[in-house]
Amino acid sequence: MSLLSQLSDPAVWESFYEYKASLAVPTPFLRELRGFIDARAYLPVCERIARGERFPLPKKSVVSKMDTQKKRVVYAYPRAESTVLKLLTYLMLRRYDGLFSPTLYSFRPGRTAKDAIRALTRTPGMRELYSYQADVSNYFNSVPIDRLLPLMKEALGDDPALLALLTALLTEPYVLENGVPIREEKGVMAGTPPSAFFANLYLSALDRAFAERGIPYARYSDDIIVFAESEAAVRSLAQEIRLELSSRGLAVNAEKEHVSAPADGWVFLGFRYQGGVVDIAPASLKKLKAKMRRKTRALQRWQRRSEKTGEQAAKAFIRIFNAKLFEGGGAHTLSWSHWYFPVLNTTRSLKVIDAYAQDCIRCLAAETRTKSRFNVRYEELKRLGYRSLVHAYYEELNESESRGGSQ
Repeated sequence: MSLLSQLSDPAVWESFYEYKASLAVPTPFLRELRGFIDARAYLPVCERIARGERFPLPKKSVVSKMDTQKKRVVYAYPRAESTVLKLLTYLMLRRYDGLFSPTLYSFRPGRTAKDAIRALTRTPGMRELYSYQADVSNYFNSVPIDRLLPLMKEALGDDPALLALLTALLTEPYVLENGVPIREEKGVMAGTPPSAFFANLYLSALDRAFAERGIPYARYSDDIIVFAESEAAVRSLAQEIRLELSSRGLAVNAEKEHVSAPADGWVFLGFRYQGGVVDIAPASLKKLKAKMRRKTRALQRWQRRSEKTGEQAAKAFIRIFNAKLFEGGGAHTLSWSHWYFPVLNTTRSLKVIDAYAQDCIRCLAAETRTKSRFNVRYEELKRLGYRSLVHAYYEELNESESRGGSQ
């Protein structure tokens, strides 16, 4: 049975909703998904797919990367088509999970970033290993479709209808830019739901090669890390990775390529490991603080322009970062705390973030950067709605231990 036949099954949609509800995704997304399912808004899309009609052109956008001012190109189908593709991707990632190596952690059922970090940190002798970390440059939008299609044909040969639909999406030469159709090479289209499956599939041979040799290695989409007992050995493995990527029309982002000695630890997926301690990566910490600084300045301008009080500006800051840190940012985005808390074994960086956030709030509430801002006491911050990351971390840790003890 083709996966496409399941797209019109209400029971399948209910299972999809239950899965999403079990994740740390924002309430507005769940509410929108619930309405989409209840209205059977997927049926017209399913009927068009069954008739073999052409999908609408994806819309091209340029957005800022998370917590930075750098730009990236993403694509999106209309809401109804995109939601149906989300379900389809959910089904694909489960039916074809057996294609992937245990060392691949992205977009897989039962595997997360925290599983990658935990597996790596439990590697025997990890504290004595050298590491090589790499990021595939513009991975999603750089995948050569002519090289991906044979891999898809082999992987999805049991479902010709599914293969035909995905092939049509990938080989469509046009996208919409500012409402105008343009022709461009777009790879697997970052931002579209099936891109997760394609990104896993395209480098699956690389994952298997390291797994079969028993080499400590992990990949999460476009992020790769590998380990060896000497610097010479890890540099040799790094060259293997570069050559394999080059043979597939890809390249390493030179700015994010690092060889680390055991004493220096390593960084992967926003985490830093050093001497058995797992903390937030310095770059991730810096990005979050920069985002808080920019938002503070923006709220100060808003306060002056709109004649708002310092308390109103402080409340806005707290509301924005409570949502980011504890509630998540989208259908596929775990909240910041859900990403980091399960893996961290120190509160060192959490304390730094707490202190920085509190200072931003005090500056807003007191409407000054002078020492008088410290007249805004911690109790006042809590009254305004502030939540401490350190306190939240220990609360989650205690809850986790309680659940473990009750099993």
